[in-house]
Amino acid sequence: MRRTLAGAALILALAACGNKAGLEPKPGKSLPPPPYGSEEPRSPDALLEPGVQAAPERNVELRRRSEEREDDPFDLPPSE
Repeated sequence: MRRTLAGAALILALAACGNKAGLEPKPGKSLPPPPYGSEEPRSPDALLEPGVQAAPERNVELRRRSEEREDDPFDLPPSE
């Protein structure tokens, strides 16, 4: 019991020590150059947002019930 409480206290202490300050480049470093056609470099927060290709939206409707599979012309038996 005592070990469990000590472990929980340690986890809470570690979770509470996160940095909440804004993101800035390290001293002596700069942000990446702006993309071609853009005049201003992107902010650190904008650089952390995933692009459309990294996190595409789902545009396929999920199946609600089982359905017969269509014939797959590429599902061929192994050749010897």
